[in-house]
Amino acid sequence: MSMFCYQCQETAQNRGCTIKGVCGKSSDVANLQDLLIYLLKGVSHNIIRMQNKGMDIPVCINRFVTESLFMTITNANFDKKRFVQQIEKAMKVRSWLTDQLGKDLATCPDCDCTTWTGNTLEEMEAKGATVSVLATNNEDIRSLRELLTYGVKGMAAYAEHAKNLGYEDPEIYAFIEEALVATTNNLSVDELTSLVLKCGEYGVKTMALLDRANTDTYGHPEVTKVDIGVRNNPAILISGHDLRDLKDLLDQTEGTGIDVYTHGEMLPAHYYPAFKKYSHFAGNYGGAWWNQNEDFEAFNGVILFTTNCIVPPRENSKYADRVYTTGAAGFSGFPHIEDRKENGAKDFSALIAHAKHCKAPTEREQGQIIGGFAHDQVFALADKVVNAVKSGAIKKFVVMAGCDGRMKSRNYYTEFAERLPKDTVILTAGCAKYRYNKLPLGDIGGIPRVLDAGQCNDSYSLALIALKLKEVFNLSDINELPIVYNIAWYEQKAVIVLLALLYLGVKNIHLGPTLPAFLSPNVAKVLVDNFGIGGITTVEEDLKMFLS
Repeated sequence: MSMFCYQCQETAQNRGCTIKGVCGKSSDVANLQDLLIYLLKGVSHNIIRMQNKGMDIPVCINRFVTESLFMTITNANFDKKRFVQQIEKAMKVRSWLTDQLGKDLATCPDCDCTTWTGNTLEEMEAKGATVSVLATNNEDIRSLRELLTYGVKGMAAYAEHAKNLGYEDPEIYAFIEEALVATTNNLSVDELTSLVLKCGEYGVKTMALLDRANTDTYGHPEVTKVDIGVRNNPAILISGHDLRDLKDLLDQTEGTGIDVYTHGEMLPAHYYPAFKKYSHFAGNYGGAWWNQNEDFEAFNGVILFTTNCIVPPRENSKYADRVYTTGAAGFSGFPHIEDRKENGAKDFSALIAHAKHCKAPTEREQGQIIGGFAHDQVFALADKVVNAVKSGAIKKFVVMAGCDGRMKSRNYYTEFAERLPKDTVILTAGCAKYRYNKLPLGDIGGIPRVLDAGQCNDSYSLALIALKLKEVFNLSDINELPIVYNIAWYEQKAVIVLLALLYLGVKNIHLGPTLPAFLSPNVAKVLVDNFGIGGITTVEEDLKMFLS
């Protein structure tokens, strides 16, 4: 076993990747990621000690922790050199904190995450192999520690996006660091379970912060039809999730003759009013992240990854020399655009110069996708929705949010959407929508049968919509609503969304295509017994269950 990772849904045999990640992550990068997480726990120990002594923590250190966590999310960063640099920086940050505390106050009994140092790549890789997931022997403790870790990884991603727009909350940073330290302490199953639920509470706070950052900055999403055809200009395709990066790119490409298209989870950017003023913001190209090899080859232009969802290009790829990364994203051989200076913009001039020499995108499809049904827009349609429910025109809402992925078993979600009765409405957010958002599912009295709230973090909108309906129908329990949850998951941002929904009291959520490999039988039983968490079976059986 040269590595061990089971943080995503596609992990080998739903047990764990031990030689190379199914995502394409090499064993050496996996071990460096484990070491980085380990050192972040040491950094967090020192941060908490300083806070307990009433000492101020420079905000750049909190940002370093969240940025580093974001880099370890599935499909975000495959660049070995970047992880070595981040590990070296983590040791410097930890050393600075130690100096502030005084060495006698900056050690953790029985925990060398506050003291370990290594100078060579070999030392780093060797240490990483010893501090992986499997370093915790007790299966249930390990399961809860990892569930907590993956929750804060997802939280860190959303906090990073909010920070890029100037919105930060010290309490969120403090909880992330509290959680990391907790995974090094000798806590009981009950204590860790309590922290996992607390993680859901802070997940709600983080998604609310990001929602406020996005809507204050770019306006509330509104119902929008997005073109999926192409124009006849050279172009840049922006993928990932970061709206601030898109704004910088649109500003710098204006008047250059270059069009900008969105890909994957950047599709919902079209719903924001602030981006509609850009005439060269052309539309959305391609489908979900996992199909990018084909989409990127046909696009012909430059591709920019702002966050996770990178698929390593195939050998002899026809597009690898046109890809750039920025932020937490990285891949060896892809040029990386450095972070913006305080109050400044990122410099995308290299992409723009490159794009001018590229052919226009090859058209793969035509038509439009409709979306923009975040909470503010749905609230505006509340009377129409309520009347449709009262009249019986809408019998059920089915939440089909979450992630898409490569497994053939995910065809289940397409078939499930196709076979839903015509009096049901799908509520979605995240890239799971690509399984059905181009199907001709029609509408109910002018209400589209697929209501897309936006990115995965906009699952928060779906929760707010449910809470609003609970209020409108004067119900005492959110679970009395005619809403069922059939959610696809893939990576750690889906984990924090799940924990947030549990904190809000939502029960009987079904996850697929498989339950997480990191849930031990006992931990899974706790979730089943207390929250009604379940898996999926066949489309036919699940339709009977959900619609009964």
